[in-house]
Amino acid sequence: MSLAAKLKEYLEANNVQYNVLTHPRAYTAQDVAAVAHVPGRALAKSVVVKADDRFILAVLPAPRKVDLERLKAALGANDVRMAHEPEFASLFPECELGAMPPFGNLYGLEVFADESLTLDDEIVFNAGTHVDAIRMKYGEFERLAKPKVANFALSGD
Repeated sequence: MSLAAKLKEYLEANNVQYNVLTHPRAYTAQDVAAVAHVPGRALAKSVVVKADDRFILAVLPAPRKVDLERLKAALGANDVRMAHEPEFASLFPECELGAMPPFGNLYGLEVFADESLTLDDEIVFNAGTHVDAIRMKYGEFERLAKPKVANFALSGD
């Protein structure tokens, strides 16, 4: 499997400059950061969350964790929990499980980005596989994904 076709077409149709980083197979965001030789804070991981009766995509730096209470407040939801892989696998048909890119808008999901991601000029993220990542300007991600920015990430330590 290679770079998610839908993602590649979307970036190219919107004239986004990006670099593909091919790296050894890695499954966790922190491992991807290590093998791709980027700081963990620069690697944006995508986490699927179930908020009431809908799925949303929470995007945050690799070393951080979703604070469900803060996200619940930002969403104005009654119930928020981490989604289970079998629940959302079909939402990302062209992606390897756990390697979905942060462009939830391509898959019918609302995107929430942690405000800490806005502090870096560039972000790196999974590109639909466990061996490909993309590096691009954060501003381009923001322009295309149109995330709602909120403070919902906790230190991973």
